[in-house]
Amino acid sequence: MDTFLTFMLGDESFAVPVENVLEVLQKQTITRVPKTPPHILGIINFRGDILPVFDTRQKFNQTATNQAEARIIVVFEIKEGNGKTTIAATADAVKDVIEINHLEIKSVPELGLDYDSRFISGAIRRNDTFILMLDIEKVFSTSDINDVRSIQNTKEFIEK
Repeated sequence: MDTFLTFMLGDESFAVPVENVLEVLQKQTITRVPKTPPHILGIINFRGDILPVFDTRQKFNQTATNQAEARIIVVFEIKEGNGKTTIAATADAVKDVIEINHLEIKSVPELGLDYDSRFISGAIRRNDTFILMLDIEKVFSTSDINDVRSIQNTKEFIEK
């Protein structure tokens, strides 16, 4: 059995392994940063570090949120290569922490998905609801990780 955090984006339920989740933040002030890509809402202070906040709805081809609507932020730890990167992303709601037997996870056909099917590693059915299992390392691309590093390492962003 593995443990997953479930959350909502629009009407869809998603799950990510809790080992990738550092923290769930509510009602954070997001500071808009000039010249950042449109999929980055701005930055937050997370444990003394500057962390860009990704608009997850935009990643999943849903109506983008605006800064005032970002009520829940999930902070993820993404493994890439030999290192790890911390990324913050919005969610509409966090539901539960659940235990899932890997035998429950079924493959998902690509039909009808409005987003990159590589994001989804499978699905489970709980209480008449399908929960899509996210492969968080595929949701956030190398380009996204480079955006994080650029923002964290550029004084231009920090000083404005």
